[in-house]
Amino acid sequence: MNLLVTLILFLTMTIATQASTFNVRDFGAKGDGINFDSDSIQKALNACAGTGGAVLFPAGTYLSKPLEIGTKSTVLLEKGAVLKASPHHADWMKSPGDWLKVKGNSDFIPFIRGVHLQDVTITGEGIIDGGGEVWWGEAEKARQIKPGYTLPRPNLVVFKDCRNLKLENITLRNSPKFHLVPTDCDGVVISNVTILAPERAANTDAIDPSNCRNVLITHCRIDVGDDNVAIKAGHPVEGRSFACEEITVSDCTFLHGHGMSIGSETAGGVHHVKVKNCTFENTDNGIRIKSNPGKGGLVEDITYEDITMKNVNPAITMTCSYASNSSGDKSQAKPVLQSLKNSGDSIPKFRKIRITNLSATCQKSAGKILGLPDSLISDVLLENVKISAPEPFVIENATDIRMSNVSITIGNGKPFQLKNATVLGLP
Repeated sequence: MNLLVTLILFLTMTIATQASTFNVRDFGAKGDGINFDSDSIQKALNACAGTGGAVLFPAGTYLSKPLEIGTKSTVLLEKGAVLKASPHHADWMKSPGDWLKVKGNSDFIPFIRGVHLQDVTITGEGIIDGGGEVWWGEAEKARQIKPGYTLPRPNLVVFKDCRNLKLENITLRNSPKFHLVPTDCDGVVISNVTILAPERAANTDAIDPSNCRNVLITHCRIDVGDDNVAIKAGHPVEGRSFACEEITVSDCTFLHGHGMSIGSETAGGVHHVKVKNCTFENTDNGIRIKSNPGKGGLVEDITYEDITMKNVNPAITMTCSYASNSSGDKSQAKPVLQSLKNSGDSIPKFRKIRITNLSATCQKSAGKILGLPDSLISDVLLENVKISAPEPFVIENATDIRMSNVSITIGNGKPFQLKNATVLGLP
């Protein structure tokens, strides 16, 4: 009797497991990299939605137009599986037309998207490839004509207003623009994810949490053409003091890119961010907090610890007028004092920032802490910091900057350049 019961239970569990797995090939996907599998994949995603099951991609190359994920579902890309985005610009557009004449990014559809979801996972050892090669050339042309300009393009993976979102073990690569954009999400885990794009591919941010809470980014390898991580708070959120809060970035490797950023959109406020045990190599910027008058808000309670950098430029950046002075950002900003007149309450304000156990070698500048005459950067601690660079560490419009066991080694002259700055513990 016990054996019979065991067998029945085994068969029941097997049937349940089979029922909760939606193999895209069973829905007609070929995975040959030639024929479009969009309809078959979307049917599998629709069938899985709400079941708590998984949409399975066996090894193969699945060419597809944009797709939408449903709630309570998992996307499982097995090793050798590549979900490849359509190379046709029109497939990404909400309305047919010339993609170079659209009004903005909202005229495009992300390759993978999900809205108002909960309990969603993208996992496996496979790859999601955005085919960015057909987008980057025109974007770079536009940027050369107008420095700092971002040509409108679609993002690769976008989730909006989701709860309990997880991405693990997969590779995202070659997005037309940003790779992964969780927006207005609560409870996001991004673990052991690799994100790749060429060093000069314009605006290919890796991970941009926007107005998100309770986010963990850990053990990721990122090598892209723009921000490795950019935490953004574009607008206030009703009922919350901070649009972005409780965010941890740990044990990550940042290769080419524009560093670990907060901003430039900080109007909604950013609170309690921790970055630890991360390495940087060959990045424009290391750790940076960036904003501009008109886009600014309160950024506070930010900690960085156990950070190693090699060949970065610079190691540390905190700037309230980033567009005119931050490495990797070459837009032609208006003079700061002029822009202050029209910025209302949206003035950047940075305070309560801790940097401990950081070592770095820099291509050019050691670092920058640049506040505004009417909004001083304040309450910053640098402890056990060692930086080697050709040019000094610049501190302007700042107060209560404290240093303990800090060593800045430069080529010639004084290691620090101060202007309207109160600094304690200068080495």
